[in-house]
Amino acid sequence: MALKDALLPEFDHEMANTRKTLERVPDDKLDWKPHAKSMAMGGLATHLSNLPTWANHTIDEDSLDLAPAGKPLPPTPMVKSRTELLEIFDSNVAKARAAIASAGDEELFKPWTLKNNGQQILTMPKIAVLRGFVMNHNIHHRAQLGVYLRLNDIPVPSIYGPSADENPF
Repeated sequence: MALKDALLPEFDHEMANTRKTLERVPDDKLDWKPHAKSMAMGGLATHLSNLPTWANHTIDEDSLDLAPAGKPLPPTPMVKSRTELLEIFDSNVAKARAAIASAGDEELFKPWTLKNNGQQILTMPKIAVLRGFVMNHNIHHRAQLGVYLRLNDIPVPSIYGPSADENPF
């Protein structure tokens, strides 16, 4: 079995769960923060909608510099509505899925490097980057968004089993 054939069902499952969570983000709470040091709900949701693009960076490139020549990459524009959020997420997921589906095992075993101002932060096989920086990173922030929803009395979706609000069984 090709690596992509093992990875794609997991990717599809995690992205579907993330979409269920993003569908709950209310337009009137995009600026809400649980703490002054926390990201706003809209910023967190925007980040989640853009995380799938890391799959394309990983497969299409051999490295990514977060601050080439010392200049940080431009920030991602904040979403202005749940509709915009879901459109961006769906588009990014489709592109990421296509990139994963097109990648052969040889490509997925190639090293990929994350840099900051030319300095190597880490190097891992592309398959490990897809699991760690795309899917696991997504799962982490999706759970964070679930807490934001709970703190705003917005029903938290069932992800891997029942939530306090939903029981799919």
